[in-house]
Order: sequence, then structure tokens, then C-alpha cells
Amino acid sequence: MIPGADEYGIEVDVQADDVARLLEIDPTDVEAAEELSFARNVFIPLTTACRYTCTYCTYFDPPGEATLMSPEEIREVCERGADAGCTEALFTFGDDPDDRYDAIYDQLAEYGHESIHEYLREACEIALDAGLLPHANPGDQTREQMETVADVNASMGVMLETTADVDAHAGPRTKSPGQRLHTIRTAGELGVPFTTGILLGIGDDWEDRAESLLAIRELHERYDHVQEIIVQPVRENERWHGDSPGLETLRRATAMARAAMPEEVSIQVPPNLAPAGEVVDCGIDDLGGVSPVTDDHVNPDYAWPALDHLQTIADDAGVPLRERLPVYERFLPPSLDDTGNRWISDRIAAAIAADDAAGRRYREVAGVEIAQ
Repeated sequence: MIPGADEYGIEVDVQADDVARLLEIDPTDVEAAEELSFARNVFIPLTTACRYTCTYCTYFDPPGEATLMSPEEIREVCERGADAGCTEALFTFGDDPDDRYDAIYDQLAEYGHESIHEYLREACEIALDAGLLPHANPGDQTREQMETVADVNASMGVMLETTADVDAHAGPRTKSPGQRLHTIRTAGELGVPFTTGILLGIGDDWEDRAESLLAIRELHERYDHVQEIIVQPVRENERWHGDSPGLETLRRATAMARAAMPEEVSIQVPPNLAPAGEVVDCGIDDLGGVSPVTDDHVNPDYAWPALDHLQTIADDAGVPLRERLPVYERFLPPSLDDTGNRWISDRIAAAIAADDAAGRRYREVAGVEIAQ
């Protein structure tokens, strides 16, 4: 039983036979992709407050030290990103700050908001106004919270990490796999294109990895909303001094992800956290969001590779490299003049269809046109 599944009403039927078959997969059982993609983004850490204290995470700051970006700071980063040709504003923050973070709530009130999700909505509007498509990754969300921001996001995401009960998540505010799966399911119910993935090396074993991938697959089969799976190894940092998974572990896990997911779901290995060039033959077809402007604020010790390094990875693999939007093309409507698309809101469709520099840039990257 997945921890927290009953509490959050999660029903996924992961069969032992399916787990066993996935455990037999190795890199020779999957095919290399015919191309690699990436998104050009800015990384905006809306707040460093988080209710959790996962032992591998350097992102969160304790109460009294956590910060909240101001609207002016958000706009400045977005405008720099747009000027640099970025198309994505990646918003992230720790899961809903709890009542220990008095200063954060005081700042929210100062900005005219009662909740972090209300403020996230304003931040997404700032990004859209500056010429970037928002992709928010705000951790676990209730349906009400996701509904607050879904229409101003091109896509959203949260890492499942693992379905296992691991010590790295332990503490007075334990992260629940059932709650993570609930967030992924909620995205499907609301028609939000979604990115998720697994985190290797936090106490999970191979059966846990297989179960995690199969649970994601089952939710995707219900809603058709998962656009990408990230296979990410934990890396050493100031709070985590355990072993990082080696190359063979990464290769096998990546191949398992490719074998577990239907063809339309992309597989990503982050190139600043893993030797992505060594797993191209294991089925990855995406190198994730990479920023020419901002740091990876979740993994500040591991700088983004230069964009020409991504080209080198693709060249060495003998495949083309192309840029993509934060929302995958299969979710875009046949005509951007159409309204009522299941996957992107009228607000996002209008931004992509706009007759301005940002709209033309979006359409160029996505390879779409406006029907006349």
C-alpha cells in the first residue's frame, strides 16, 4: 500500500507482475529517441519557505530566514528572460508554508494576498505580461489551490519522487506519496498538462522505482495529461552527504521510465545533475528547462550547462536538438483561434496567438500558426 493513499483517496492498481516486468528492463530494451528537446527558461523561486524539511533539500530556509520575492523582483527577472529569448517562467516554492512562517504571511498581506497561491497567480500574470509562459511547480496542491492558478499556467508540475516511505521524508511534517499522487490526479481532472518524475537515491529501491513509474502511468492512462517524466539522481549538497546513484543506476532507471511510459510522454534527465549525454541511448528525448539568465535555485551547487553543451550532447548522439515551449505541442489546439481547448486556457492561447514579439516567438518555437 502506498503511504497516504487511503487518506487522499488514491486508487492505483500496481500489479506485481507489471513491477516484475519493469524490473527486467535494461537499456538494450529501449530505443534512442530521434531528437532531443529543451526549454529556455528563467527560474523564479517565489519563496524559500516550505512546510517540509526533507534531508536532501537545500532549497528551503527555516522560519525567520525564508524570503518572498517582490512583484518588482519577479518582473525584473521575467523581463531579463524575455530579452534573452526565453519562453518559460519556472515558478517554484516550498510546499504551502505552515503557520511557523509568520513573516511570509505578513509579506503576503502587505502585497494584498491571503495565500501563497493568490500571490502565485499575480506572479504568473506578471510573467505573461513580460512575455513568458508560466510553468508553476508549487509542490502539493489542493483542488482549490490548483484551480486558482491553472488558467494562467501553460503547464504545471510536481515531482512524485517515490511512492516509498523513506527516512529522507521523515519528521514532524512528513511528505506523503499519497498526497503527491493526489496532486498529479487533480491536474488530470482539471486538464492541466503536467510534468512529474522520480528522485533516485533517497532510500528508494528498485521495486519502489518501478511502482512509482507504474502509479504515474496509471494516472496518465486515466487523464492523458502527463507530458514528461524526469529521472533525477539526488546529488550531494550541504544537507545531503549520502551517495549519489552511479551511471549504471541512472541508465537502468531511465530505461525503466521509457519502457513504463507510452510514447507520447517524454523522458528527461537534467543535464546539470546527471551525465545526460551518457543516457541518450536509454530513451531520453528531453534535456529539460535550461536558463541562460538564472541559477537552478533548487540545486545551486550545479550550474546549468551552456546551451552549446546541449548541442554537443545532441551532436554526439547524432540527433537534432530543438527548442520547445513549457507546454508540449500535443496539447496545443489545431488552431490557436479556437477557444475552449481542454488543455490550455483561453488566456494562454491568447498569449501564444498574440501579434507581438512574445507571441511570434512562442509560435516559432512550437512550430504552430494561427488559422486565417
